[in-house]
Amino acid sequence: MSLRPPGIIARLGAADTVCWRCSLRRSRSSAPNHAAAPGRSFTRSFSRSFAAHNAIAAGSGRIKPGYFFANNFVPRPQDGRMGRLSVSTTASGTQSETSASSAISHINQDLPHRRRQAEKRKAAAAAAAAAATDSPLPVEDASSALTTSAAQQSASSFRRQLSLYLSLSKPRLSLLVVLTAMSSYALYPVPDFLAPSVGLDTPSLSPLTLAFLTTGTALCSASANSLNMTYETDTDAKMSRTRNRPLVRGLLTRRKAVVFAIVTASAGIGALYFGVNPTVAFLGATNIVIYAGMYTPMKRLHWFNTWVGAVVGGIPPLMGWAAAAGESATGTGSFQELLLTTDAIGGWLLASLLFAWEFPHFMALSWSIREEYKAAGHKMLSWINPARNARVALRYSLAFFPICIGLCAVGVTEWSYAVTSLPANLWLTRQAVRFWRCQGNKGSARGLFWASVWHLPVVMVLALAQKKGMWGRVWSAAFGEPAYNDEDDWEDDESIGVLPVSSSAEAIR
Repeated sequence: MSLRPPGIIARLGAADTVCWRCSLRRSRSSAPNHAAAPGRSFTRSFSRSFAAHNAIAAGSGRIKPGYFFANNFVPRPQDGRMGRLSVSTTASGTQSETSASSAISHINQDLPHRRRQAEKRKAAAAAAAAAATDSPLPVEDASSALTTSAAQQSASSFRRQLSLYLSLSKPRLSLLVVLTAMSSYALYPVPDFLAPSVGLDTPSLSPLTLAFLTTGTALCSASANSLNMTYETDTDAKMSRTRNRPLVRGLLTRRKAVVFAIVTASAGIGALYFGVNPTVAFLGATNIVIYAGMYTPMKRLHWFNTWVGAVVGGIPPLMGWAAAAGESATGTGSFQELLLTTDAIGGWLLASLLFAWEFPHFMALSWSIREEYKAAGHKMLSWINPARNARVALRYSLAFFPICIGLCAVGVTEWSYAVTSLPANLWLTRQAVRFWRCQGNKGSARGLFWASVWHLPVVMVLALAQKKGMWGRVWSAAFGEPAYNDEDDWEDDESIGVLPVSSSAEAIR
């Protein structure tokens, strides 16, 4: 390519008055006239490229993006007919610029790093969509629901105050605590000399004891939950499931909540002490201290708080077992006699069942709302170490197999319980394995949560239905066949034979 200097520079003295850029601009403006004249030589401007797809608008002095397509190292989309970039070669500068821009974007999309970025964006979008489907779980907080209904009542109505104080007790959690204590009380093996004469081994040795146990346990649970809400008012406001509670909304003051907790604790411990036995009262007071004084503040300090909370869940079965054992105790009914003997192994197994159940249930629930726990400042494994969170849930779901077999071995249930409880345990374990493999994604957290919700009542009802010796007594009551005891018959015969001997001796004397 040759450059012909403009004619204006050839004139003498012109170099002092005209710059090179102006002469070059004049050369460009005169190029079309030379091209239009037949027979004249035409020299292309230095700023233009030969390729047709690099054409720029006539009269434009700025370098367009198409200028850089002269680089042959950049791959170009091929036209099926010419093997070149398919760009319109019309005279319109606007069409040329549009074609060049589309070609640039198409080439940029084909670059390796552009493809990797697009794949990362797709993966992030898929992960966000999966997280949106997994959280949160459709479980409304019972305290929030009661607070919503109470807010619709008049400020001075009794129904409003009752709903607010009931919401402080966390009714669903308190109901679960009461049911576990009652189930353990019902599963206690009643001695033969205390069995009812009608033949049915009723779950309650004393209806009055059961009433005091139920009332005292519910009041202790209400006190612990009220203290928990009082301490966590600021963190409850940061979570969607708890931000509607009465203390957060200001419908109750902290002073009223503390007074309610003190009153319920005093009444609950008193009912257990005077209506059941001191051991059960001590366990009730211990549960309040652990839940409100240890577990609640520990949630902001360390992820080990989950294990402390599981201990709280295992104490109510011990309360029910100690309540039943106290009625058949032959000594003073001390803690050692009721819970530290070989006969108390069944109670500890029931407590371990509730302790193990807490982990698959809570690990699945906390994973679904892990971001809320993180924002509120709660130290939970679900966001600190999600992999370990899943392993813990799987590990404790496997513990139900030996626990159920142990209940059969110590005589709490029949051996058939080990078979009938197997499907429920396998179902929970299957969901825990899926939760561990998927790390909570793909709906595995939701599946494990609902499996744990149904697992506990199923295994407890099966245990109650297969209590040791219960169906034998039912059979005896239905068909009128008394359950004879060989030892009692032998003692009766011996006493009958001794009386005549003594009477004859007296006669001889």
